[in-house]
Amino acid sequence: MAAKLKKGDKVVVIAGKDKGKRGEITSVIPKQGRAVVSGVNLIKKHNRPTQASAGGIETKEAAIQLSNLMIEDPKDGAPTRVGFKVLEDGRKVRFAKKSGEVIDG
Repeated sequence: MAAKLKKGDKVVVIAGKDKGKRGEITSVIPKQGRAVVSGVNLIKKHNRPTQASAGGIETKEAAIQLSNLMIEDPKDGAPTRVGFKVLEDGRKVRFAKKSGEVIDG
């Protein structure tokens, strides 16, 4: 099955503690059905001091469920569903269901 959300997509969080936040997908984990989005689902990671670093508390993004994300419509920035269609030149592309705009290419 083709991926509806890919690395580099602008997305909106539609459920959970970060509902309404926007960000860009930095990585996708297809087997787990999760993605890492910049600025969303921040966690605190406690690091032990080592010879190389002093340790401390680091804030970083954790993976979020793909079902809690919707792609931003290229036209108005609102969350939209994703569809697939084949163009005249034979390429299969993703498009925004809300506006009909082609998302990639």
